[in-house]
Amino acid sequence: MLAAPALAGGHIPADVTLAEDQTFTYRQLDEFSSVDPGVVEDVSGSEMVRDLFEGLMSQDADGNLVPGVATHFEANDDNTVYTFTLRDNAKWSNGDPVTAGDFVYAWQRAASPALASPYQWYIELMSIENGSAVIKGDKPLSDLGVKAINDTTLQVTLSAPLPYFPQMVTHGTTFPVHKATIEAHGSDWTKPGNIVSNGAYVLTEHLPNERSVRERNPMYWDDANTTIDKTVALVINDENVALTRFLAGELDRTEIPAGQFPRLKEEYPGVAISFPRLCNYYYTFNLSDSGPEVFKDVRVRKALALAVDRKIITENVLAGGQPQAYTFTPAAVAEFTPPETEMAKMAQAERDAMAKELLAEAGFGPNNPLQFDMIYNTSDGHKKIAVAMTQMWKQKLGVEATLANMEWKVFLETRGNQDFELARGAWCGDYNEASTFLDLLDSESGYNDGKFVNADVDGLLEQAKLSTDASSLYTQVEQIIAEEMPIIPIYHYAGVYMMDSDVGNWPVGNVEQNWYSKDLYKIAE
Repeated sequence: MLAAPALAGGHIPADVTLAEDQTFTYRQLDEFSSVDPGVVEDVSGSEMVRDLFEGLMSQDADGNLVPGVATHFEANDDNTVYTFTLRDNAKWSNGDPVTAGDFVYAWQRAASPALASPYQWYIELMSIENGSAVIKGDKPLSDLGVKAINDTTLQVTLSAPLPYFPQMVTHGTTFPVHKATIEAHGSDWTKPGNIVSNGAYVLTEHLPNERSVRERNPMYWDDANTTIDKTVALVINDENVALTRFLAGELDRTEIPAGQFPRLKEEYPGVAISFPRLCNYYYTFNLSDSGPEVFKDVRVRKALALAVDRKIITENVLAGGQPQAYTFTPAAVAEFTPPETEMAKMAQAERDAMAKELLAEAGFGPNNPLQFDMIYNTSDGHKKIAVAMTQMWKQKLGVEATLANMEWKVFLETRGNQDFELARGAWCGDYNEASTFLDLLDSESGYNDGKFVNADVDGLLEQAKLSTDASSLYTQVEQIIAEEMPIIPIYHYAGVYMMDSDVGNWPVGNVEQNWYSKDLYKIAE
């Protein structure tokens, strides 16, 4: 298997006149988790990591694989050994060559118990040979199934055949890191002035919770085909403030506030846009030992899921083209059609009636109302959805849910430590295959924050890794989720943005929304 050749730089049409100032400025909701490829765990951080670092493979504007540091790859007959050939002109920002050994070091580091990365499980998910044992500390890092044959040849051995493995190496966890820089600076290695990266940009400024700046890396192998000189990310917690700043010309891109897309589409045609994204939005029950006993009752979980009127949320609260969700996996996933669940077939009145019956059977009613706490990370949109859900439950079922919002990093820690009862969740696919979503509900997943455990789900997901056509297995997993309801699917994402008309080549056709500043350009107005 060979990767198709492609230019890394964004194609600029002949009739386009470029702006003199090639600065792209966009809004982030929260401070990113990290720009360390081995540690980053959120969308905002991953956007930055894709600019600062480059992995073996990248994606084009439609989500197709294109060469990154690797010019091409080959697989053996059963897809258990992948060999990547690296370009010989890839350099770090300090001028050092990027070698296969840099990838070996980065992957071993991501798997190491010492780093304890929140994304450590991704190495195991990739089915890299001995990944599980290395992560647990039962085998040394050197036993991980990745080795440098020479400086430009990287060989990866898998414990199971994964035909979609090349898609997985577009994810930040698999990007190389500069060993000497990490050893010299420790945890401060990602700070401006210290960081050495191999992507199209270098980090030149970072003011936590305010702004970060990345500027062109002259050592990048394809710098000649890069147009954007500087990308600025501004942290703006209030989406309405962000919209005001966009309309004032301070931003090139921002998310449209919940419910405002229809109006803005009329007022700013071509600037207000909506397109499918490979992400889901849900609430997860804490089913761990520390979770409330009431949520151990599947009747309670089902009742709450049934009583959520998703149409009101998608059409009235959000109004941005988001599809209602009755499965965990979005329909936008390649080669997968989510099954139509029993809940999806019912009218909302029927769902409400069943919810009342189930909650009554579980022992809750007017004289014994169900009570619990639910948390979400600070955002006006998340608040509106949470308020709508609690009002639906209160009016239909007499449920008393207490809301609490948290700053992003505190929220991640609270949810990850199972210090919650019901918590907002969202996931954007790390690659375009159903397992990127369903593996979150594997009992061993590092992001199974609700600690749902189901042996049948684990078994089906394990079978899927060995199957040439896993669609029927994924369907069975979705059916179990619909029966057990460890999570409440709410909707599947759309990219609902205000996008300045002078931004060229934004990848609306890439459902993963893996965008790279090097592929963009600013048009003269």
